[in-house]
Order: sequence, then structure tokens, then C-alpha cells
Amino acid sequence: MAIGERIHFFRTMRGMTQKYLGTLVGFPDRSADVRLAQYETGSRKPKADLTAALAQALDVSPQALDVPDIDSYVGLMHTLFALEDIYGLTISETDGDVCLKVDKNKGTGAYNLLEQLYAWKEQADKLSAGEISREEYDRWRYYYPKFDTTQIWAKVPSQELSDALVEALKDKLSD
Repeated sequence: MAIGERIHFFRTMRGMTQKYLGTLVGFPDRSADVRLAQYETGSRKPKADLTAALAQALDVSPQALDVPDIDSYVGLMHTLFALEDIYGLTISETDGDVCLKVDKNKGTGAYNLLEQLYAWKEQADKLSAGEISREEYDRWRYYYPKFDTTQIWAKVPSQELSDALVEALKDKLSD
């Protein structure tokens, strides 16, 4: 699904008009609906700052808007083929159903993808069991990984900070 379709999906889900969303992100009132329509139809692609503003107005993560272009079945298949190449995605059949699996032995990327899929399954199971609402589930998905509590998502410190911490630790150990 292209970014324009995602914008349209979330806008209609939130009950917003094109004009309303357009004015929220700063388009002039007289052309807000036309401008937004250009992005939704794909005749224009929003730059990063506009994507961020749209995401904020739609209450989703920018990554929820800017997903790979899977507008056609052929495009979707090539996305799956790329996942096979990069992450070891495999296809099989179980009980007459086609199943996609991740080969965790393919490498770190495959293992990380598998962990993320398990986190997704955990949330889906909570939704099925009635432990969380559909709204909570969608919020988890549309802001992923912000609300993911199954994994640690930390930024790596700068090299200067890392070096300073190592030196401080060495000093402390030598005392």
C-alpha cells in the first residue's frame, strides 16, 4: 500500500475530511482539500517533514504511513521474495494452509524479525483473549515499536560518551 493510500486509510478511520486534515498540517484553507487529495492519489509524495506532520495529525507513527509499496499482487510477491533473501522467510504448507516462516538461522536480521513477529503475535493473542481493546491493539501496531514492551529499543550512545564511560570504568577498577 502506497503512502497516499495509508494517509487516506487513517484519515477516513479518524473521520476527517481532506480539508480538515490539510488545514491541520498547515495548508491554506482554500486549497487544503486539493493539496491533500494530491497526496492521497499519489500524484505527489510528501517529504519527510510533511509525513511527520500528517502522522502527528493522524495520531500514528510516520513509519505507519511510509510502508513499502505493495499496491499490486506482483509488488507484494516481490516484497515477500526480498524478505526471503534478506530474512530467510520460507513458505510451507501446514494442515492445508500456506504458512510463512522465518528461518532464525539465517542471521541476526532473521532472528530480530522473528522476535518482532512474536511481539506482534503476543498483542494479537491479547486482543483475541479480550485483555486489550481493538483501540489498544491498533495503537500498538500504528506506533510500533514505541509501545512494544517485549524488546529493548535503545539508542547507541555516541562514541565520545562510550569512550568516557570506558575510561571512567577503568579508573574505578584501578582504584
